[in-house]
Amino acid sequence: MLEIIFPYRNRGIERVKKSLDALANQTNKNFSVHFVDYGSDIETAKQVEVLIQNYSFAKYQYHPTNFQPWNKSRALNTVIKQLKAGFCFVADIDMIFHPEFVARAITLQKENTATYFKVGFLSENETKYSKQFNAYSINFESTHEATGLTMFPVKALHEVKGFDEFYHFWGAEDTDVHVRLKNDGCKIVYYEKEILLLHQWHKSYRSKESQNITSDLQLGGVVRLNHQHLMYAGFNNKTSVNLCKWGEPLSKENYRSLMGFSGESKKILNRKEAIDFLLFCKLPEVDKTVMRFEVGLDDFQNSIKYKVKRLLGKKTPSYYTLKEVNDMLLTHIIAFYRDYDYIYRVFESENKIELTLKKP
Repeated sequence: MLEIIFPYRNRGIERVKKSLDALANQTNKNFSVHFVDYGSDIETAKQVEVLIQNYSFAKYQYHPTNFQPWNKSRALNTVIKQLKAGFCFVADIDMIFHPEFVARAITLQKENTATYFKVGFLSENETKYSKQFNAYSINFESTHEATGLTMFPVKALHEVKGFDEFYHFWGAEDTDVHVRLKNDGCKIVYYEKEILLLHQWHKSYRSKESQNITSDLQLGGVVRLNHQHLMYAGFNNKTSVNLCKWGEPLSKENYRSLMGFSGESKKILNRKEAIDFLLFCKLPEVDKTVMRFEVGLDDFQNSIKYKVKRLLGKKTPSYYTLKEVNDMLLTHIIAFYRDYDYIYRVFESENKIELTLKKP
């Protein structure tokens, strides 16, 4: 038996259908699919849930994390934590599977051994077509450095508490779990005898980065931050992570509680001293009572009086841009508050950031 896990959020319906159709054509039917929708917008979630009902081997689950940054690690851990034994395969919604993929993967299952697979990448134009697996023209192939498509023994993942939930947005969580499993004595094998997986083209995370705040949450420099965390795991021979808890997403009940908060919001302007006080004094005081902070622009920053005083060299307040505030807040959430119940919203047209949270 092979448990296949799809972490998903707001991706095109057509690529989902291509991936699941390829699984429907497997010669070996001894598999099941856990489709984890980690916070798609409501309309997309409805469409995907309806689509998945057409595949008897797939089970859909939704977590209300649409106002949290993408956390693939936690999405995967929600399933991994519930599995009892056997093997699971971490899939990608961009994958098109060879008809023999499941059959071949099952033959490769060995105790305390994780196996990851070479992938063929399709061009943007080739991705537009629906073909038989062997009819696709491959643009380039992955190397042993691409660790994202791996079959794991469930027992080994439980021993290291799954994927490290520090990693948010994009990058490094796949390599990190390989490093920690090796440190824990699990063998890692790269299967490159044949290509059993094709990757549908899409824009990279970095190509979509904006220098302004966006309602589609972003964090500047997060790829470099994740890489530093990966190197730390390697240098320090880390094995187990997620020491407080793991695989526990924001519940629907707590989501409703946060969204329905009707108490007084703490309004904060983007003056440097006010933001620093929020980060280093107010947030650490958050307890099991829901609190909401609203960060907006100080009108004085764009006033004639402010500009004149600056020209005359007089003392004026110092400010962070809202993008800088966004990046600092998200970094603090990832580092210190990722296990809290929280929602984080950016209102572009109002130049406002809203953080609602409580200690679990």
